[in-house]
Amino acid sequence: MAKFNIDQLAYELVTTKDASVKHDIAINIRNEAARSAIFLASIYNLYKARGEGKFSGFTVPAINLRALTYDLARAIFRVGKKLEACAFILEIARSEMGYTDQSPTEYAAICLAAAIKERYIGPVFIQGDHFQVNAKKFSANRQEEIVGLKKIIAQSIAAGFFNIDIDSSTLVDLTKTNKEEEQRLNFEICSQMTSFIRQNEPKGIIVSVGGEIGEVGKVNSSPEELDAFMQGFEKEAKRLGLLEGIAKISVQTGTSHGGVVLPDGSVAKVKLDFDTLKVLSEMARKKYAMAGAVQHGASTLPAEAFHKFPETETAEVHLATEFQNMIYENESFPASLKAKMYDWVKANCADERKPDQTDEQFIYQARKKALGAFKKELMDLSVKIRDKIGEDLEVKFEFLFKQLNVAKTRDLVAKFIKPVEIKLDNLTKQYSEAKHFEGDD
Repeated sequence: MAKFNIDQLAYELVTTKDASVKHDIAINIRNEAARSAIFLASIYNLYKARGEGKFSGFTVPAINLRALTYDLARAIFRVGKKLEACAFILEIARSEMGYTDQSPTEYAAICLAAAIKERYIGPVFIQGDHFQVNAKKFSANRQEEIVGLKKIIAQSIAAGFFNIDIDSSTLVDLTKTNKEEEQRLNFEICSQMTSFIRQNEPKGIIVSVGGEIGEVGKVNSSPEELDAFMQGFEKEAKRLGLLEGIAKISVQTGTSHGGVVLPDGSVAKVKLDFDTLKVLSEMARKKYAMAGAVQHGASTLPAEAFHKFPETETAEVHLATEFQNMIYENESFPASLKAKMYDWVKANCADERKPDQTDEQFIYQARKKALGAFKKELMDLSVKIRDKIGEDLEVKFEFLFKQLNVAKTRDLVAKFIKPVEIKLDNLTKQYSEAKHFEGDD
């Protein structure tokens, strides 16, 4: 157990605006985690074993924490201990880092702080979700967009993100009649980013990299697209001299991020194409030795849908918006703070409002943008309120872990994931020494 006040350190880490102070606290937490048998890890070897058919039967939840990250991560680690589950990922998307005001350094350290607080032991998988290429910016200045993506990758690896999802599916051109040309920019950029990751990963770590063939919320993915992407990726990987490629592939099967919001602010029920998901996941394993397919935008699906992910051998499922919703809608969440945050949204996000949106639709869609602006106010909520929110979310996390069959995965994970000694002394130095920022490889 830590010899310092981990709650106080967590509070200071989240609320300080001094980057050097944040850096020093993060180093302190990382070193204490290492002393407590808690280690940052890549899930790559576990996924590689799944691609080789060495086990099956569960789906790894990848959980995005946008607010009250310390409290929600604590709830997740409590569930992990209770269910003897280790096969879960804590993640944050590139876009979320911005509007939630959580840098890679802060996010990885606050998750480790939660593990220390709950006396969790074992690997902690931190993932960069949707490290995405902005199609408009890419079209306007390809070099600048690639350099920007490389910088966030380097910063994240230095912070302990040893799992990174590259999302260049935004560059897929559905106007092409040839699948290879449709996916060309996607597999070229994904392979280049994978090469960059391999050049900057710590010694002894193989970062788990994911690719994506269909942008979430758009047209459903097909086997032909998976083949076109992977065949193109493998050619590029050979050209670049990559010994290790990607471990999984994200596909589109009918979901959208945050769900489809109805005029009254409720979320429409989504019909997920589990047959396509099953076909693509099996194809990813048997033909390309990956762990399988990844499903995004799933947290707002009906409860009765989640058991189907292990049944279809989905490798990983990404869950985000529902946890944010459960914070805002928790009975203990102060109405005055919610009103203040909603007023901020109306004043600062008005340009995002679509002409045909109701007030309820607009607030539901945009309220995530207030989380960073009110990060300190959320951390200043009473311990009683934060504990109540954490306890309510813990029930949800336990339900999901059971539905996804990740209980009793501790021993299996330990078989494939071993601790690697990593120098934790200076995150800034690691980041500044990152190789090859000069755009395309």
